[in-house]
Amino acid sequence: MQKFDRLTGVAAPMPMVNVDTDMIIPKDYLKTIKRTGLGTGLFAELRYKDDGSENPDFVLNRPAYRNAEIIVAGDNFGCGSSREHAPWALLDFGIRCVISTSFADIFYNNCFKNGILPIRVTPEQLALLLDDAERGANARLTVDLERQTISGPDGGEISFEIDPFRKHCLLNGLDDIGLTLERAGAIGDYEARLAEERPWA
Repeated sequence: MQKFDRLTGVAAPMPMVNVDTDMIIPKDYLKTIKRTGLGTGLFAELRYKDDGSENPDFVLNRPAYRNAEIIVAGDNFGCGSSREHAPWALLDFGIRCVISTSFADIFYNNCFKNGILPIRVTPEQLALLLDDAERGANARLTVDLERQTISGPDGGEISFEIDPFRKHCLLNGLDDIGLTLERAGAIGDYEARLAEERPWA
C-alpha cells in the first residue's frame, strides 16, 4: 500500500449529502476483483450521459478538477453497501483524501485499508474548505498527516483528529497484509517451536 504523509493537490468540491457507494462506483463495474481500471467508472452515472459522452456539468469533468486528488464532500459520504470497489475506484482515479463531516463506517474503514485518508471536520470547517475548493485548480489544499492539519491556499490551517493506529498504518503504508508481515519473524519462530513441540500436528 502506498504511504500517505503529505499531500498537496487540487480539491474537488462535492457538497452532495448521502453519496452512497453505488453512486461512487455503479454495480455494472463490480465484475472484477482487480483494483486497477475502476477509475473510469468512478461516479459514472454522474460523469457520463446516456450516450456515453461526458457530462460537462459534473465537477470531475471540469478542466480545473480533472486531476483532483482530494474531494471535499457533503455529510454521510460512502453510505450504502459495503463494496470495497468504492475506495478502489477513488484511488484509481487519483483521489488520495476525502474530507467530510461524516462517513459511513464500512467505507471509512475501507479507505484506511487502501491508502486513502478520510478526514472528519466540523460543518464550519467544511464550509471553509468548500469555499477554497470552489476556486479551482489554483486553490490547492495541503493535507499533512504527521501534523494532522489541512492548509488552504490563503495560509489558513485546520486541525483534524485521527486514530493513532490508523495514522501509523497510513504513514508507513501498512495494510492488513503489511501489518502481518511486520510480525513475520515472530510468526516464524512460533511455527518452528510448534513443529518441535507437536511434530504430529
